Amino acid sequence: MSRQLISIQEARAIVLQASHPLEGEPMEIGQALDRVLAQDVRAAHDVPPFASSAMDGYAVLAGDGAGQLQVVGESRAGTPAGSRVAIGQAIRISTGAAVPEGADAVIRQEDTAELEGGLIRTLASVAAGENVRPAGEVMRAGTQVLVEGTALGPIEIAAAITAGVSQVLVRRQPRTLVLGTGDELCDPGQPLGPGQIHDSNGAMLRGLAHRAGAAVPPATRLPDDRARTVTGLEQALADADVVVISGGVSVGPHDHVKPALAQLGVQERFWGVALQPGKPTWFGSRGRTLVFGLPGNPVSAAVTFALFVVPALSALQGRPGLGNARMAARLGEPVRQNPGREQALRVRLEDRDGEMVVIPNGPQGSHMITSLIGADWLALIPAGQGTLEVGSVVSLHPLPG
Repeated sequence: MSRQLISIQEARAIVLQASHPLEGEPMEIGQALDRVLAQDVRAAHDVPPFASSAMDGYAVLAGDGAGQLQVVGESRAGTPAGSRVAIGQAIRISTGAAVPEGADAVIRQEDTAELEGGLIRTLASVAAGENVRPAGEVMRAGTQVLVEGTALGPIEIAAAITAGVSQVLVRRQPRTLVLGTGDELCDPGQPLGPGQIHDSNGAMLRGLAHRAGAAVPPATRLPDDRARTVTGLEQALADADVVVISGGVSVGPHDHVKPALAQLGVQERFWGVALQPGKPTWFGSRGRTLVFGLPGNPVSAAVTFALFVVPALSALQGRPGLGNARMAARLGEPVRQNPGREQALRVRLEDRDGEMVVIPNGPQGSHMITSLIGADWLALIPAGQGTLEVGSVVSLHPLPG
């Protein structure tokens, strides 16, 4: 009797329901690139912390008017002036330098002329606050600078440092173990024996997990042996937040993964998705450890990783919506529908007459790993009896890599 397949949306909802954010850990801000905040970041002080000049010129009293002013000092970035400004006086100032006491405006260098004896002639008048960046103009002490769930890129790190922050609380990276299955797998570059293939899934899935923010040790393999499969999975379950298994989740006599997981107390959440490619995808959990059984075909493995594992890894890092990000575009070529399953086409975007349209990225057979090379997105084609014609709007899902 055939099992009931569930939709992509139903499968993803089950995955997210089981994916809870990991605990936070403190980290020096300079080491936190690409990590996800587990706590808001607030400014430790005003930015700028003092009134500063917006340009090179002279700090003066507003309304001193056109005329001659005596230059009584200099304020440079990092070296404030040691004197204050009085009526009839000016202090030379650099961009970003602290405005000295007494001054409330900066006259631009080009609006002055230097005279002998340390005098300048002002060629224009300035109003109070002109060319001055007041203290706290960018942010006040206590201002929320970054919110929990933000991924720390170079700009976010710069903003946090500017705000006076030296350490942030970030989500722990999901420890993710990748296991391949099958005696037919051979190490990269090694001569192939009869019936063997090179193990491309281990490196691919490990790389995809790394790109999704996980901490990923080297991939391992499970042989076509029940006892050794149980032993390998038992160790993985003890060590990981997420276990990703490639192959071995079907019903053949040498597919030992499902019975081994059941023996180890892993609860099956679903097995079988109305998806092409990727129908035999399996998902379960033991406690808070998530287990994904992906098809052994490299294309199917990449597609199901994008659709199901990436959302889980994102949710574990406190970004539950990231893995579901979508956009829509129009088809640039007709696509025949699958009567019973939604298709995930590997596609690229092309500009045609000023509109970006979706083009299948070469032959779409599930064995055609070349369809992933240069692909930008997965186009989700709804199940149906006919053909989606050119111009039909389809949903796009990010294809990591």
